[in-house]
Amino acid sequence: MGLCQGKHSTAVEEQSENRVIYDDFDPSVNYNTRNASDFPFYSPSPLPSLYKNSPINSTTSTPLRVFKRPFPPPSPAKHIKAFLVGRQGSVKPNEATIAEGNESCEVELNNIDKNFGYSKQLLAKYELGEEVGRGHFGYTCTAIAKKGPLKGREVAVKVILKSSMTTTIAMEDVKREVKILHALTGHKNLVQFYDSFEDDDNIYIVMELCRGGELLDRILSRGGIYSEKDAKAVMVQILSFAAYCHLQGVVHRDLKPENFLFSTEEEESSLKAIDFGLSDFVRPDERLTDIVGSAYYVAPEVLHRSYGTEADMWSIGVIAYILLCGSRPFWARSESAVFRAVIKAEPNFQEEPWPSLPSDAVDFVKRLLNKDYRKRLTAAQALSHPWLSCYQDIKIPLDILTYKLVKSYICTSSLRKSALVALARTLTATQLPYFRKQFTLLGPNKNGFVKMKKFKSALMKSATNAMKDSRVADYINTMSSLQYRKLDFEEFCAAAISVHQMEGMDSWEQHANGAYAFFEKNGNRPMFIEELASELGLNSSAPMHTILQDWIRSADGKLSFQGFIRLLHGVSSRSLLKVL
Repeated sequence: MGLCQGKHSTAVEEQSENRVIYDDFDPSVNYNTRNASDFPFYSPSPLPSLYKNSPINSTTSTPLRVFKRPFPPPSPAKHIKAFLVGRQGSVKPNEATIAEGNESCEVELNNIDKNFGYSKQLLAKYELGEEVGRGHFGYTCTAIAKKGPLKGREVAVKVILKSSMTTTIAMEDVKREVKILHALTGHKNLVQFYDSFEDDDNIYIVMELCRGGELLDRILSRGGIYSEKDAKAVMVQILSFAAYCHLQGVVHRDLKPENFLFSTEEEESSLKAIDFGLSDFVRPDERLTDIVGSAYYVAPEVLHRSYGTEADMWSIGVIAYILLCGSRPFWARSESAVFRAVIKAEPNFQEEPWPSLPSDAVDFVKRLLNKDYRKRLTAAQALSHPWLSCYQDIKIPLDILTYKLVKSYICTSSLRKSALVALARTLTATQLPYFRKQFTLLGPNKNGFVKMKKFKSALMKSATNAMKDSRVADYINTMSSLQYRKLDFEEFCAAAISVHQMEGMDSWEQHANGAYAFFEKNGNRPMFIEELASELGLNSSAPMHTILQDWIRSADGKLSFQGFIRLLHGVSSRSLLKVL
């Protein structure tokens, strides 16, 4: 549900949007065998274009392989039968059936209390102006504040029709959008939320008015390709916004060029993220399961129904790919074909302009578009990437991944700690700034040590109300209760290093070999199978004994290279038994 700035177009509304929720997609099913008319169409996006001068709706003009020719939107709603029924009142969507006509909608509608508890004094505070956008669930207009701190200022008012909210789930979506906007207000790259109102017919969300149009429109106006310098400027702003949200435990779930507006029409105008209609709160150790987003930007793990904030980073990777080469990394004429490409295909980095771009630029995009979400960069890490090193004034926030990794490190065996220390010794000069910044944000004492209590106090400095709803604070409380000695910078690097992310780098082989050489010299020692199992906290049963035997060299009883790599990842009885 996004803020609009585009004039209403009947022709555009007759076309379907490709921003949908797919709640019964199965990557193993060939959906092209279905008839599109079997399922009704539903899109949760209430408002079309946000740009007055845009010739067509942005959601149907998302950049294609070639930007210079128009292309009709993908066929609508082949994969959302279960979701639609769920939105119409079924508690278990996958066990429900499509209702005849609008019967279930009407039943649900008649039983819903549509009182949101918002103020009903909109017209007393604002004078409504012209309509600047319209969509499925309402419209957006300008307004002038008549009193209060915004007096005389022009704002945007998004109007959501209560009649369009036919289920309690739809109402919860709106409430959550308002709650997230209210909690996160303050970041320079997030559209500012001012207030919310209601009356008998509508919900009104008062926000900052952005006159500069969508990022997508600017991409199209440049023939589909941004200069590398301008692409960096865009990426820094998007990543700054994403890092802020992810630290608070908010995942946007619909990041795309259409959902970023420029404040003004000036070339150097700042970007503002909009449309939190699909956003949700997520705890650091939680995985979401509902398939939501826009087809061309959806992450593979979303289609597999297990994802977190890393899904946003994939979408940002798609945006970066488009900015630098003018085409989508995954393209097809139907949603199901796009999904198959997202899951199975690899982006093309062989064609121009990729061979002509700096290796850092290619590495940046590749590390965002890694299909294994564990190997993907976080927003804070992406801001620290060498490709963006020219921006000396980038504000890099705390990274919640650091907290997760340190917690894992504290709870791991001493043998694995030694292995991680060996791996950290291989970090290069371009990789260390990220770790140095995270360590500094934790507030080391004058002797260069960080105590465990600093992890909580440092995070609380950046806390908003969103952090309470996402239960990030609860997660940190469990971490701060752990007893462990203070960390110096060297051990912090070992604790905060991600083995999966290192594996996703082209230089992984050099890191692994260098780490093993250091481990051989300083930490490797002869051991029995039973001793290794005990060190790892495993039950040395017969099957486990057979697996661990492969870890140890028969020549001297020390860990082999393969065993060292497995040790770096950490093990459990369950993970080891999977290989049997």
